Amino acid sequence: MVKRAPSRGDLVLACLPDAIAQLGIARGYLLRGRGCGDGIEPVGKRLSALPGDSVEVVPDYIAVNGQRLEHSATLSSDSSGRSVKHVAWGRYTVPTNQVWLFGTQNARSWDSRYFGPVPANSVRAALEPVLTW
Repeated sequence: MVKRAPSRGDLVLACLPDAIAQLGIARGYLLRGRGCGDGIEPVGKRLSALPGDSVEVVPDYIAVNGQRLEHSATLSSDSSGRSVKHVAWGRYTVPTNQVWLFGTQNARSWDSRYFGPVPANSVRAALEPVLTW
């Protein structure tokens, strides 16, 4: 974690809202652990859309302010073959106090494509990778 306010494009540490986190635990997408008040480990995602940004969700990609995100096609099933619900196709304006989180390095990331925006105060800190591959 770094001591600065997170900004667009940063890798961040976030505690997901309870309903989202509980679904993640039930499906095996998240682990129990320390870090968030609900006993579920926080997630590391890219802070990709901020209040006022335009997010376009279509089957083949996600675009933020007209820029397509890499590896952002929305999948219809998870790695276990189970059907995955996603946000409705369309264009959204990110509301005040909300952000969209994306895992742009892994096409199978469970992120805002599937559960939508989260409260901005879910973001706990900006992260700087120590080791990358």
